[in-house]
Amino acid sequence: MSDSRTPLARVPLSRVPLRVREMTLADCPRVAEIRVRGWQSAYRGLMPQSYLDGLDVSAELTRRRAHFEQAAPGVVNLVAEWAGEVVGWACHGPYRGEEPPAVDAGRDGGAGDAELYAIYVDPGRTGRGVGRTLLRESVGRCAAAGHDRMLLRVLRENAGARRFYERAGFTADGAEEPYEVEGVEVPEVRYTRLLER
Repeated sequence: MSDSRTPLARVPLSRVPLRVREMTLADCPRVAEIRVRGWQSAYRGLMPQSYLDGLDVSAELTRRRAHFEQAAPGVVNLVAEWAGEVVGWACHGPYRGEEPPAVDAGRDGGAGDAELYAIYVDPGRTGRGVGRTLLRESVGRCAAAGHDRMLLRVLRENAGARRFYERAGFTADGAEEPYEVEGVEVPEVRYTRLLER
């Protein structure tokens, strides 16, 4: 007798509600896996393969737990959950740049600028709206917290990620930062978006 049920992995995301919630410590193992697999997938051909191959989920788990437990005030970790499985992660908070691109006090007494520190989706779930949903939630939360703008950094050569942010209303502001991996220069460009309060 055959089972007529469709395996969850084949069910379109649109038919199962995607839920965004704040991350908990218990989510750290899955977030570490998503981050490592995300780097290995998104940065293939952009960073040395030996570096990407050497990324280790257990080492990343140690870092994720430490970052989560010692998060600075204003740092928010979000996860996207689909049918009970964490399929994406985003982290945002106050802008960390040395020289703020806007008046730090913010307009109208606002909270100044925010920064998207990270956003990763399980490579098997990309192209299904998980990243868009996480980004939309981060942008909304930053606007609700009174931030004037949201900034982020993306590898200059990561054309797919740059298009993703541009479709979400972010624009490159001309700032570029050096970034090096195993002696290879992989510069980052800064993107910004005004937030409506």
